[in-house]
Amino acid sequence: MIEKAGSAPATPDATRRSSGRTICLPATSFYELGMKLWEGLEQDLNYNAMVSQRGVLNLCHSDAQRDAFARRGNAMRLNGVDAELLDREGVRKMAPYLDFDNARFPVQGGLLQRRGGTARHDAVVWGYARAADRRGVDIVENCEVTGLRQENGKIIGVETTRGFIGARRVGVSVAGNSSRVASLAGLRLPIESYALQAFVSESLKPVIDCVVTFGAGHFYISQSDKGSLVFGGDLEPYPSYAQRGSLAIFADVAENAMALMPMLGRLRILRSWGGLMDMSMDGSPIIDRTPVDGLFFNGGWCYGGFKATPAAGFCFAHLIAKGEPHPAAAAYRLDRFESGRVIDEKGAGPSPNLH
Repeated sequence: MIEKAGSAPATPDATRRSSGRTICLPATSFYELGMKLWEGLEQDLNYNAMVSQRGVLNLCHSDAQRDAFARRGNAMRLNGVDAELLDREGVRKMAPYLDFDNARFPVQGGLLQRRGGTARHDAVVWGYARAADRRGVDIVENCEVTGLRQENGKIIGVETTRGFIGARRVGVSVAGNSSRVASLAGLRLPIESYALQAFVSESLKPVIDCVVTFGAGHFYISQSDKGSLVFGGDLEPYPSYAQRGSLAIFADVAENAMALMPMLGRLRILRSWGGLMDMSMDGSPIIDRTPVDGLFFNGGWCYGGFKATPAAGFCFAHLIAKGEPHPAAAAYRLDRFESGRVIDEKGAGPSPNLH
């Protein structure tokens, strides 16, 4: 997994066994494709995206959780994805700053993916933008989409605040505003938008050299190159387009931080911000054509949008160019919600705020 500041780590999905056969679930091959693209991204773009494969450590705090991590790690390895199950002492050696003995939820072990890590979100955006510009792509800033023009059920262009842009094929990839933009074409998506907060502390000397997630609560933390600790937690409990968060979530994140690393209580928070997460009804994304001929959609990424960037863009471009889904994203169909063939990898049911 590759995380960014303010991006909650998504659970790496793996495989399901049926009739003695190992069946690869969609996220396994998809996110592994994304990981391989991340590993070559800076060379492909000729731009420093600050990709740091420092490792992602998911902590477990009970026997049941450890067993679940063992199953997940085994399934990942069966599909060629790196995973290591660490015991208590293995985690202590890697992250001695955690509270092992006096915590409400003592650390019992963890699942480590060493190829995972972080990337600088704005550097990734600028790297892609420069590479796209050099390949002849027009990037128009400060240009709001106000409508999607259709004729006889077929897309013919986009209405904007700077005029009409004709197009035979249009791709919608607008994250938290997915439902709002799709509504311009008369579409109602199985997506809800929720605000997610992130926080940055004052700078410290190097202390955390990987991404750590708290298994007994929704909390993740890493350290930036400037020394600040970057962390966050759960979504707001209600859907909203407001890009701000509540003090209730702030308090919850602080409580989780203190339960995992009491030393964080001495830190000062420099800033926080909120962003919109487009949460699908089954926790998995959508990369598919829409009922409007020539209109394609990429969204519903829940927490996984940034880490999916290379694979999502690659598969979406494949879909738009060839009119058929890339094999790695073939399961992410829009009509699965209509037919009831949803992807139940998350196991959270049809409650987007729980994903």
